[in-house]
Amino acid sequence: MKRNRKIASEKPHDGSVKPPKKRRWLIITGSIIVLLVVLRLVLPFIVLKYVNKTLAEMEQYHGHVEDIDIALIRGAYVINDLKIEKINSETKQRDTIPFFKSPKIDLSIQWKSIFKGSIVGEIYVENPVLNFVKGKHNGEDIKADTSDFRDLIRDLMPLKVNHFQINNGQIHYIDQNSSPEVDVSMNRIYAVAENLTNVNDSTKLLPGKLSATGDVYEGRFELSVNLDPLKKQPTFDLNARITDVNMVLLNNFFKAYGRFDVSKGNFGLYTEFAAKDGAFNGYVKPLIKDLDIVEFNKEEGNLGQILWETLIGTVAEIFTNQPKDQFATKIPVKGRFENPDANLWTAINYVLRNAFVNALKPSVDNTISIGNIQAESEKKTFLEKVFGGKKDKKKNQQ
Repeated sequence: MKRNRKIASEKPHDGSVKPPKKRRWLIITGSIIVLLVVLRLVLPFIVLKYVNKTLAEMEQYHGHVEDIDIALIRGAYVINDLKIEKINSETKQRDTIPFFKSPKIDLSIQWKSIFKGSIVGEIYVENPVLNFVKGKHNGEDIKADTSDFRDLIRDLMPLKVNHFQINNGQIHYIDQNSSPEVDVSMNRIYAVAENLTNVNDSTKLLPGKLSATGDVYEGRFELSVNLDPLKKQPTFDLNARITDVNMVLLNNFFKAYGRFDVSKGNFGLYTEFAAKDGAFNGYVKPLIKDLDIVEFNKEEGNLGQILWETLIGTVAEIFTNQPKDQFATKIPVKGRFENPDANLWTAINYVLRNAFVNALKPSVDNTISIGNIQAESEKKTFLEKVFGGKKDKKKNQQ
């Protein structure tokens, strides 16, 4: 009798029979799997529509994505074949040369930061091409073309970006209206920006880091920047160099803008900049070695062309340091971001000193750091004292 009561008590009051626990878990698991499969099938179309809608709302640009892949397990989505074209403000037509394109952009959660208590994202851009085209739009220049795309990145990546990486990128400056046409490029660009949300090394003055390398006409580009990405005003310490550029490969550029070309020459450029509290200090130091200007003959150019090229060659010869066969200058640039100041007389002084006293070292000087950006004003050079004029005197009194 007691046994029958126990069995009866296990039955639900409504008369139905409860499924075994194992069966319930199978039903729940199966439902989750079906839901994930449906989500996996539908989500790419939803995300693709959202991304293309976001790209279509950009001012002065038109963007389009061909396909989206979703990786639910690692919390990522991949943008395939992104193209952004600039729109002519007058004709409303798109440029034939895209402003930006990339076959693959991977946006995902940075899992290693989760273990440090931060949910942040990372972006990998594969084989991107960035084109700056001159003369396509009236009243616009490269500075206008480099409009701030941070809002677009925020729309496409809901998390704060802590790691940004470019693999095998290209940058082109194109002028189709020059004669000859100009296409100056940097290739095989590899760039990494890390700790952009200050997840690591938060006690450092400059916890973030950006490094980049690239190939420039048989030469090399190198960039290193330490920065504080959370500061409202730019705070960084930068140094960069371009070395061993074969100037012969840039003859289309020289012909188009300088009306001369070279038969031999090696170009380098070195720079350092540091900034904090709205002020900055730095220099740019270009250096040319073993320069030979091609002499025009009567069949190739008119009298004016011949005289111009002769003048270019003579000036280069005068200001070339003869023992080392190099021409160089160092242009200090400092001030505040709303009023940058490049001292012309100091630049001329460096040219003369390089030509007649000593050659500038082909290297970064390591004289600029975040600790000296508010150093005292430089003393006037002899040329500045003689030829500076009232404008320079007034500026130095301020």
